[in-house]
Amino acid sequence: MVERQQSDIGALCQHHQQDIIRLCSRIACDFPRNKYALKSLLSYLKYYLEHMTARNMLTTAPPYAVEDALRRLGSNLRTARIRRKLTIREVAEKIGTGPRPVSDAEKGKPSTGVAVYVALLWTYRLLNRLDDVADPALDKEGLALALDREPVRARRSNLLDDDF
Repeated sequence: MVERQQSDIGALCQHHQQDIIRLCSRIACDFPRNKYALKSLLSYLKYYLEHMTARNMLTTAPPYAVEDALRRLGSNLRTARIRRKLTIREVAEKIGTGPRPVSDAEKGKPSTGVAVYVALLWTYRLLNRLDDVADPALDKEGLALALDREPVRARRSNLLDDDF
């Protein structure tokens, strides 16, 4: 029972930090007489919050260019949805998520997963344009760097050949 409660706390810390207080109340109700179990779970929660929750600066303070691109993408996704006369709820059901991630994507929030953005592009039949993103054949700088690294002259192979 304690391990199950601890895994619940771990999952909760990762995805829904605002619900931690409610979980602690539930634990207190489940273990009213067993103070050791409650103390153990609360110490695990404290440790998890201090050491296990990673801080991703990209989601909290992205570079301006990234933030601006996400905002424009979100605005474009919103325009595509409205032109198709779809509600956020309908789109969310189609891609298999809740309305909150769809709304977050339309706002251009950096914490929204790339799968949500790609699923929205798929929903609006705009996914084929994603093929050009980071296409190595269209990467002029990368192609120039690759040419600079190519050998200038061919070297003889030291392999034995069987040409007699």
